[in-house]
Amino acid sequence: MHKILYCLACAVMSLLLSTLSAHSLAADTRLENQLILALKIKPDGQDRLAESRPVIRAYQQAAIISKKPQQRADYIDFYLLQKPASFMGHTLILLEEEYMDKYVGCCVSPGMGLMLKTNVDTRAVQEFAEKNACTFTPHADVFDRLKTFGIAHKLAKADYAMLSCRERDTQK
Repeated sequence: MHKILYCLACAVMSLLLSTLSAHSLAADTRLENQLILALKIKPDGQDRLAESRPVIRAYQQAAIISKKPQQRADYIDFYLLQKPASFMGHTLILLEEEYMDKYVGCCVSPGMGLMLKTNVDTRAVQEFAEKNACTFTPHADVFDRLKTFGIAHKLAKADYAMLSCRERDTQK
């Protein structure tokens, strides 16, 4: 009798875990799609398809990033990921949102940027950058960038890349 109950409990747990895993995968895909829309350029070549603020809020609600940025410098909020997430087959490490809520000097360039730990070939991200007026930086020195903005991190040595999809990127 105990074996039957144990097997039944294992089956229920297995079903529950697979359901949660499928739900988590769907949520991750939904978040990634929102991020992609905020990075894609409209056909007019000027604006992005979606605003960055709802994307940041969605990642916050999913507890992937904190409610407050790790750092705000100039007009940029920096969010290190607290939970794993991906972008086009790579590990998403950091989200940057550039916007102006109050004037602190010149040169705000609204939009988003992200840092990736590259896991596979980066051609898809490079093509995305070219099609969407973004700047792609392979083999980026992310440690220096984080240090420059005073962001504490525990990143392993790896190959990293940066993608910037801001107003100034459309002008290159």
